[in-house]
Amino acid sequence: GDPFPISAASMLGLGDMLDEVVKMIELDLDTIDAIAVSGGPGSFTGLRIGSATAKGLGLALDKPLIHVPTVDGLAYNMWGYYGLVCPIMDARRGQVYTGIYRIKDGMEIIKEQCPMDMRELIRELNEIGEPTVFLGDGVPVNKEIIEEEMKVPYRLAPAHMNRQSGAAIAALGAVYYSQGK
Repeated sequence: GDPFPISAASMLGLGDMLDEVVKMIELDLDTIDAIAVSGGPGSFTGLRIGSATAKGLGLALDKPLIHVPTVDGLAYNMWGYYGLVCPIMDARRGQVYTGIYRIKDGMEIIKEQCPMDMRELIRELNEIGEPTVFLGDGVPVNKEIIEEEMKVPYRLAPAHMNRQSGAAIAALGAVYYSQGK
C-alpha cells in the first residue's frame, strides 16, 4: 500500500474545500461583509496563495478585501490581556519582524510592523518601561537575548496563543473593516 495516505481534503482544490466549509457550516455567502487577508510578512508562497484566493473570492462575491499585517494579527492573539504586547517573527541573523502594541480597550499600535534588530527592539521596550508579553516564532530563537537584556518585567505567551492564527486575522479584519480601513 501507499505509505503516505492522502486525505480527502488534500485531493480537493482550495475552491472545493471552501465549498465544503460553506456547506458544513451552512454559511450564506451574502452575509459576508468583507474578506480579511494576512498581508505579510510570511512565506512567499503562502502569502501568494492566500492573497490570490482572497482576491478571487472578493471579486466573485463583490466584497472588499481587508489587509491585516501579519504582526498585527499575531498581536491580536493576546486580546483580553491588558498591557504591552510584542510579537516577534524570526527574520534570521538577529533580525525580527516586529511591532509594539498596547491592548486595553482596543489595540493601540505603538510601533508599526517593521523589520529590526532584536537588541534594538529590547532597548526600545526598556525605554517604554512597561511589562511586556512576547509571542511568535522569534521567541525561542531570541530567548537568551530577551533573558539577558530585558530590564522590565516580561512574560512569554502560552503555546496556544503564540503563533499566527487565521481566526485572529479574521477578527482583526472585522475591526479594521468597522473602522473603514
